[in-house]
Amino acid sequence: DSQGASALFDMIEYYESATHLNISFNKHIGTRGWQAAAHMMRKTNCLQYLDARNTPLLDHSAPFVARALRISSSLVVLHLENASLSGRPLMLLATALKMNMNLRELYLADNKLNGLQDSAQLGNLLKFNCYIQILDLRNNHILDSGLAYICEGLKEQRKGLVTLVLWNNQLTHTGMAYLGMTLPHTQSLETLNLGHNPIGNEGVRNLKNGLIGNRSVLRLGLASTKLTCEGAVAVAEFIAESPRLLRLDLRENEIKTGGLMALSLALKVNHSLLRLDLDREPKKESVKSFIETQKALLAEIQNGCKRNFILAKEKEEKEQKLQQSASMPEITVTEPLEEGPAEDGRDGSAASTPEEGEEAGETPTASENGDAELAEDDDRGNELQRDADAGSPAASPASAPSQGNERRISVSSPGRGHKIFVVTRVESLPERAASAARPWEDADAAAKPAEPQSPAPATKPELPAPRANGMVPESAAGSATAPAVPSAGSNPKWGDPVACESAAHDTPLPNGLKTDFARALPEASSDGDGKMGSCAAEHELSCSKNEQELEELLLEASQDAGQEPL
Repeated sequence: DSQGASALFDMIEYYESATHLNISFNKHIGTRGWQAAAHMMRKTNCLQYLDARNTPLLDHSAPFVARALRISSSLVVLHLENASLSGRPLMLLATALKMNMNLRELYLADNKLNGLQDSAQLGNLLKFNCYIQILDLRNNHILDSGLAYICEGLKEQRKGLVTLVLWNNQLTHTGMAYLGMTLPHTQSLETLNLGHNPIGNEGVRNLKNGLIGNRSVLRLGLASTKLTCEGAVAVAEFIAESPRLLRLDLRENEIKTGGLMALSLALKVNHSLLRLDLDREPKKESVKSFIETQKALLAEIQNGCKRNFILAKEKEEKEQKLQQSASMPEITVTEPLEEGPAEDGRDGSAASTPEEGEEAGETPTASENGDAELAEDDDRGNELQRDADAGSPAASPASAPSQGNERRISVSSPGRGHKIFVVTRVESLPERAASAARPWEDADAAAKPAEPQSPAPATKPELPAPRANGMVPESAAGSATAPAVPSAGSNPKWGDPVACESAAHDTPLPNGLKTDFARALPEASSDGDGKMGSCAAEHELSCSKNEQELEELLLEASQDAGQEPL
């Protein structure tokens, strides 16, 4: 009753935590109860779903709810089926909802809404509110006159209404003429349910040209609409023309051999329809052999839908692969170093680094990317492998003894070529090698909290030192094999200048190149005028730098050298 309802709503308002509230089938809430409900709707910002079906909202209660809906900022779904809304309550509700920008789903079934004042209010609501996406008006008395008002509102909907349910509203071919003229103007409507209306064959003919001119409808319900073979032929013409229709419901209609034949032929040229609902049992025919023909045609129609479904799935998978392989650079590790099981697992599936401006969430893992690319172009993969094999001895004199212990990292970026980096040497003190693995894992975990294989953040890699003194020299960056770098997991002793110098083989660094790269450079540098480098830049790097930075170094080097073909 009203006392219990107001106490309940006061509690819900006080705790402000309820997101879904169902008060359906409460006949005795009364004005005081609805007043408390409206107060709760105004004050709570978390309530998203309110179900008040079969709970009467009468004239004296409606103003409170209407005021709350005009101000309410959180309600997304509102069920008011069979709530005695016809007349003043609907007028107040529709007027309030013109201002509401948050409600997405409005269910008004079984309210005896009429084809005059009530429908005029709904048409007016659609003119001004372009946020409601689902409007369910089933089992009312909208009639053709009411549909004319609703169509006026629909014409104004540039974005907004996605689903319109007009099931069982005594609509005829006259109303379909209004709807046929409106459909070419609607841009967001995807689902239109006209089931259980006596539309007839003439109604479908009136609707056909509007449907063909429409660019948005994906699902159409015509169940129990008094159609025969003639109406099915009109529907088949629309199917043959439609490049986007996904589902069509034609159950409970008297569609016999002729209509099924037209639908079967239409499906031969249609490649979008995934589901066509027809009665399973064939209709009675004067010629007995036609019953077998109907069964064969029903099977043909189902096979056509299955074929479209498989085609759609293949197309979607192909598009995903193309998008993955074309949209971002990738880093693929082909031969992991033998550093320990935990490191191998992580290094073997290094995450790819997204392009600048792309969302990290859309980035697939590098191993998928690599598989997709290799599957598409075997020749290029063979060339890469040959280059990698040819390049590994030339990368560094130290690479020969550690041949079995090396790792290749392939970095590719669209339009910038493809580079293979060969890890040939790991500078790490033996007593610290075991303990070194853990800080890297911790740093990795801090950098990628979601999961080990999640993509790197979508920012352009910024390198502190390498580009300060000038570009990477052409001979180093553009050669068949780019300079190799030590593995990220090895954690060499960055801070020790003696270790640094011995790692660099006491060679001057060409053109400000980082000491990382110098470790694997050939003894004789081809650039005579290269600037002298020092370990100063190295000391800035601390042990907390993780594998992601190494990948950023690789990526930048590949972008610098990308203009030259592999």
